Amino acid sequence: MYLIHGKFERYVTGRVKSRSEIVFQGWTKSVHKRYAMQMSGISIRSARAGDLPELLAFEQGIITAERPYDHTLKPDPLSYYDVAAMIDDPNAEVAVAVLNGHPIGSGYAIKKPSRHYVSPDFHAYIGFLYVDPTHRGKGVNKQVLEHLFEWARAHNLPEIHLTVYPDNQPAIRAYEKTGFSPYILEMRLNLDEQT
Repeated sequence: MYLIHGKFERYVTGRVKSRSEIVFQGWTKSVHKRYAMQMSGISIRSARAGDLPELLAFEQGIITAERPYDHTLKPDPLSYYDVAAMIDDPNAEVAVAVLNGHPIGSGYAIKKPSRHYVSPDFHAYIGFLYVDPTHRGKGVNKQVLEHLFEWARAHNLPEIHLTVYPDNQPAIRAYEKTGFSPYILEMRLNLDEQT
């Protein structure tokens, strides 16, 4: 599994200049993209407890999609996240993409401590990225990421991390287009599986 990170400033502007320019350009781009989303009828908001049934279904969609990449996943029923707890956690943001009042996508960002030997001391970890298959290819994931990036900036977390399976090349390409770059390659070995 790759650990991928990105600097929000680089994503927003494509280059790093003065903080005022970064904030201004980020705001301008955000306004234009929100306008485009409103025209398409898609909005991004913080998740609510009432979204839980759809969010739990999204989680199962993620697990189903990732099973081919990870034979170590336990059999169903399986859960990756405590979504209800994350919705209430002040150090987390669960985002929901909504179309016509119905959730069609999700993602979360959570404040995590960085390794003690790197800077900054904390980073935002992003996960739970899912889009309903009937709405893929419409830029929903990108809009969810932008919402999570805004949350991270508001919480003074400019460093963003996520993990992705190395064989999941479409996801890796999508994250790289958003500004992420490979950071650490996590490797595994199971002595019981060796012959």
